[in-house]
Amino acid sequence: MIALERRLEVSRFWLYATPVLAVGLTILSGAVMFAALGFDPLEALHAYFILPISDLYGLSELTVKATPLAMIAVGLALGFRGNVWNIGAEGQLILGAITGGGVALAFYGVEGPWLLPLMLLGGMVGGAFWAAIPAFLKVRFNANEILVSLMLTYVAGLLLVYLVTGPWKDPMGFGFPQSRLFHDSATLPTLFENSRMHIGFPIALFAVVVSWFVVSRTLIGFQIKVVGLTPPAAGYAGFSSSKVVWVTLLTTGALAGLAGVIEVSGPIGQLTPSISPGYGFTAIIVAFLGRLHPVGILLAALLMALSYIGGETAQIVMRLPLAVTGVFQGMLLFFLLASDVLAHYRIRFGSRRSEEG
Repeated sequence: MIALERRLEVSRFWLYATPVLAVGLTILSGAVMFAALGFDPLEALHAYFILPISDLYGLSELTVKATPLAMIAVGLALGFRGNVWNIGAEGQLILGAITGGGVALAFYGVEGPWLLPLMLLGGMVGGAFWAAIPAFLKVRFNANEILVSLMLTYVAGLLLVYLVTGPWKDPMGFGFPQSRLFHDSATLPTLFENSRMHIGFPIALFAVVVSWFVVSRTLIGFQIKVVGLTPPAAGYAGFSSSKVVWVTLLTTGALAGLAGVIEVSGPIGQLTPSISPGYGFTAIIVAFLGRLHPVGILLAALLMALSYIGGETAQIVMRLPLAVTGVFQGMLLFFLLASDVLAHYRIRFGSRRSEEG
């Protein structure tokens, strides 16, 4: 008989070593997968992990993909620390893109340095509003925030499709489901010539720094940690779990909405039916891979961003299916969870007869 026995204390070494172990096992499994598909494993891994960042343009693309992942994941990490499980960051990203993009379309053709900050603010308000729905239902009716936030993701996606095929459809777009292209004042400036690295990346870095400060140096960060670890002790100390729900969900929603408007005002430049390859869901993996720590999340975001551009590069260079990206992310999550189990539990072998005796 095989049983899992919880360890009395988790080794700090293994707590931070398991993400590295998970990455290594993912790479090894990827090599086996490539060989099974009939490709040279070393050549495929080189095309997937090395070739995409072999020049400055590739590095700039890495930051473009990492920006929304890091921004959303630091918000999710706050909630996860407090046992608030927001799974609908993808929907909050879409709402942020809609509200921020709506500002750009409302002032179409109007130039001014105030427009872009207004769009970013609009995106944050939209994302926070969408996250406020599960927060209210959680606090008022004890509704499961996992289900509510997840289902709202599909509502947001359908709303976006309705807008770009209906009232916000580009009249000069030859029937394609998309909005007008945003004009210059409504698009993010790039940081370097001949690259797509935009000011969204410094904003994401700022969000990481602020998140670290909140978690380690503020009272609300301490309250979130206590409510997540020991709810009875938090109640005895007078910490409000409802306050933690509101703060974490609104913060995550605002950051996800900000990521959404950054996407449509940066790499995309307009509203389309699909503005995200699943950043809101991938950010969940990023948060746990980074051990809910802002610095770890930044590193994990860069790694997951590499999985996106690596999949695209491998598809072009070696004609690998684009689904390889999802497979790599799934394997990484699987090995991370498996490693966490072994870090928190030890395996016990024994017979059922001996246990009954």
